Parts: sequence; C-alpha cells; structure tokens
Amino acid sequence: MGTITKTNWTKKELYTYLFIYCMNADFIEAPEELEKITSRVDNNTYQKIHSEFDVDNDYVSIQKIKVTLNGLNISEAEIEVLFEEIKELFLADGKYEVLERNLMLGLKKVLK
Repeated sequence: MGTITKTNWTKKELYTYLFIYCMNADFIEAPEELEKITSRVDNNTYQKIHSEFDVDNDYVSIQKIKVTLNGLNISEAEIEVLFEEIKELFLADGKYEVLERNLMLGLKKVLK
C-alpha cells in the first residue's frame, strides 16, 4: 500500500490529530467539540493537521498516532492526562456516545 505512517509532528500536532480523530468517532464534528480543540491550538496547525486527517483512513490514523506517541517518548502520566482531555472532548457536546466509549476503550488498548 505504501501509505506513510511515520510523522515528524510535534507533541501539539500529535494531540491535535488525536483530538480530531476522537471528535470524528461519531462521524459528527459537534461545534462544542470543535471549539474545545480550536481553543487549544492555533488555526494554522488545526487546518494543516485536519487536512492530513481528511486523507487518512482509520488504520493509517491509528498507526500515525501510535508511532508518533512512541517517537515523542510521551510518559504514562502524560497519556493519563491525554485520556482525561479526550473524555472532556467527548463530553463537550453533553453526550458520551457508544461510538465514543468504544473508541476510548480501543485507544486505551492501543496506546498503553
């Protein structure tokens, strides 16, 4: 297939990609979720990373997240904080959908 899963992202770019990935768990980019992400990152980073996300399939997304997380040597403590932030993102629209719960479980298996 030849799809590139290695990135040269910064931690901020990784987190932005991960949050965009999570925001799309239920296939709806809720305005509240979008606001939560864009309040954390500048518009250029958001647009650049979202454009990359748009062309990646689910497998490529997970591989990029996993490879980059390992490459940036993100600690267990940082991963725990990240999962709290992901849960906040999921709750931003007032709902914690089944698809979001399933994604959270899957991410915990993949990223820990």
